[in-house]
Parts: sequence; C-alpha cells; structure tokens
Amino acid sequence: MIDDELARRLVRSQFPQWSALPLRLVDPAGSDHVIYRLGDELAVRLPRHDDAAGQIGKELRWLPRLAPHLPLRTPSPVAVGRPASGYPWPWAVSHWLDGQVATVAMLGDSVETAVELASFLSALRGVPAVGGHAELAGRPLADRDAGTRRAIAAVAGVFDAEAMTAVWDAALRAPAWDHPPVWFHGDFHTGNLLTTGGRLSAVIDFGGLGVGDPACDLTIAFSLLSATGRAAFREALTVDDATWARGRGWALAAGVNAYTSYAAVNPRVAVETTRQITAAISG
Repeated sequence: MIDDELARRLVRSQFPQWSALPLRLVDPAGSDHVIYRLGDELAVRLPRHDDAAGQIGKELRWLPRLAPHLPLRTPSPVAVGRPASGYPWPWAVSHWLDGQVATVAMLGDSVETAVELASFLSALRGVPAVGGHAELAGRPLADRDAGTRRAIAAVAGVFDAEAMTAVWDAALRAPAWDHPPVWFHGDFHTGNLLTTGGRLSAVIDFGGLGVGDPACDLTIAFSLLSATGRAAFREALTVDDATWARGRGWALAAGVNAYTSYAAVNPRVAVETTRQITAAISG
C-alpha cells in the first residue's frame, strides 16, 4: 500500500537532499499514480500498478524534447527513483506546477479555451514524430471493442444503449488515419489540465504519450467543452469527419468504461463521465 510513510522512506533513502522538505498528499489523486507535493517546488509521483510504471521512463525520455515546442507548461522531470522498501516500481520526482484542475464550470463555455486546446494539440502534432519505439505505438480503437460493448450493456439502464452503440459502431467504421503518424498526449482530459487565473496554464500526465492517430486526444472536446466550444475546437484544429467520429468513439469508450469502474464509489467521477458520455452521444 502506498502511504505517507512509504513516500517519506523512499525520498529519505534515495534523495536525502530533499528529506527535510514537507511531504503532502495531493487529493484527489489519479487512477494511475499517487502524487505528493514535496516542499514548494517538487512533486513525487508513485505508480499504483504495473501499467503505470512504464510511464515514468517515457516522460523522462520524451518530455524534454517536446516541451520547448508547446504553448502550455508541461512537467519537468528531475529524478527517477528505484524500487525499494517493498515498493516494486520506478517512481519520479518532477518540478511542481502550480494551478487548479480545469473544470467545466470554469472553462466549458469558453471559445478562447477551445482555441487554446486546439493550439496545444496542433503544436504537439507539429513536432516531428519518431518511429521504432514500441512504447510510443498507438493503440487501435478496435482493441477496446469487446470491453466497450460490455460496458455499454452494463449501463444500458442509465444511458441510451442504442445511441451509444451507434456512436461506437460509427467510430469503428470510420476510415483510419491516413496521414503520417503524429504525437498525441493519450490521456487528454480535464484532470490533466491546470489553470491559473481562470486560464489554461499547463498540461500534465504524459504517461499515455504516443505516436500515430491523434483521434484519442479529441476526448477533451467531450469531457470539458460545451457544444459551442466543441465547434470552435473542431474548426481551430481542422478535424475531418472520420477523425471526429473516431474521437467520439474514444470519448465514449473512456467515459463508459470509467463510469462502470468508478461511478458507484466516486460521485465526482459519476458526474464527469455522465457528461462525457452524453456529449459523445450528442456529437
């Protein structure tokens, strides 16, 4: 179990230069990592499971190459810790990024935010993509077919199963990405956007970073933006019909799977995923 004592022990034993700094749990934490603030300027990220463990090395390798090209701040890795004290995975220390997590209430109706999001993704896609790195290979949407259909069936009493299935089928039928592979964030949703003074200021958690079809990043249009914002976002990013259909599919899959996993025990997730699923259905 990851707790305060384990986090302190790892920092104390591996990075004694920071052992006197206060350590404070960041709540709510994500599903992949437990995050602590270390002093005023650092953060400690501890993976929760095997799938998240590989994200540390990916960020350390690629973020320094991408960050100079991006219009919003991104995490700056400082050090990587090793497994120890019964904790089985590598873990990371990075610079702390001030800001509040983006919310629908704050930014959902903002056309300016929609354009800023599109500008960030355009800049990310504009960085020359690399090949030959297995950890960057994008996952096809079809890989989520069986699980997504099970989730749709599981929530048929809450949402319109016929409408969800139509969105999902359309996403799978849509022509594949037929342009050169580009960078994508891979987990581009409200929880990974920070704001300062009511404006977007940073994008965090690049553990899903990859190269290929960028449709997965369109999830943000359905998790954060209103219909007006989605229209402005799509126009600014110049998204064709096939990519938009795949993006709706990614948003629906992420929303319905998260709903079935967490909504019953987490009211915040229930509200967020309900909005995302409803928006994906409406388009």
